[in-house]
Amino acid sequence: MDIAVCLLVFTVIFGLSLMLLRRRDAVPERAYQNLQRLTHGADAAPQRSIIADGRSKRREIFTWLYQTNPLRQLEDSLWQAGIYARVSDVLLVMMLLFGAGSAAGQMITGDLLMSLAAGIAPAIAPLVYIRIRRKKRMKAFLQQLPYALDLLKSSLEAGHTLMRGMQVVVQEFGDPLGGEFKTVLEQTRIGLPLPRALEDLLVRVPEDDLRLLVVAVKVQSEVGSSLAQIIQRLSEIVRTRQRLHDQVRTLTAQSRLSGTIVGLLPIVLLFAFSVLQPSYTHTLFHDPSGIKILKVAAALDVGAFLIIRRMLRLNY
Repeated sequence: MDIAVCLLVFTVIFGLSLMLLRRRDAVPERAYQNLQRLTHGADAAPQRSIIADGRSKRREIFTWLYQTNPLRQLEDSLWQAGIYARVSDVLLVMMLLFGAGSAAGQMITGDLLMSLAAGIAPAIAPLVYIRIRRKKRMKAFLQQLPYALDLLKSSLEAGHTLMRGMQVVVQEFGDPLGGEFKTVLEQTRIGLPLPRALEDLLVRVPEDDLRLLVVAVKVQSEVGSSLAQIIQRLSEIVRTRQRLHDQVRTLTAQSRLSGTIVGLLPIVLLFAFSVLQPSYTHTLFHDPSGIKILKVAAALDVGAFLIIRRMLRLNY
């Protein structure tokens, strides 16, 4: 009980302090970071500036964390999901959720292991939300891509340039495709070459179908072939790939559903016996040996669920 209260107080104080430090002078710093991202691309490393000179010492730890691979991946996932927030803010929310969950678990169960599990569960909720939103946004982008390619082809055949064709795409399509191509146009307006801007677009939308378009534009800029014919062929390839993907999802639907049912079956049965025949599960929840068995079973069930999902994931 005392550990839970101390952990909760420490988390709240640390979170509020970090929030105050991050919010001070946030507007000029955010504007500078956005300008650096537009001019140098998504892979641009954080640089020193006049704005950050006064706070360089207290931000050294954040710079070191930013340069580590997991935090870079988290930042890329945020941009790919359309969530334009700082990594430190996401870590702050995860830390607060972990502290609140751990404190609640310690108050309810009084067990250290269960309190840690109760803290980890809500702490990873932001990561799950980012992953779901990223997947949904990538799917929406790919659904719009073939029609955008057809519009680009028509614009090129009508005598317009590729830049003018992209402007038409931005006007005709909404997010996420329209917003991403609008970012490409803004990057070219401030002096970034079009191939480099498209490479940055590929970082924000890491899909193989879009990679084909980027390669086609780069080849056309170097060799000078007919871009309209290349985009027409590319549109057909993208539609064929999407049709193949839908067929694979349909053929593996039964296996994926079976894996989900097998992974959730122990939890459903335990809940059913707890309601219908409480005496069957009384030992698991009240006896020390039963509690240990329940913890091991929960860990094995989570591991088996993850293994089944990995086995059913197809790479093609």
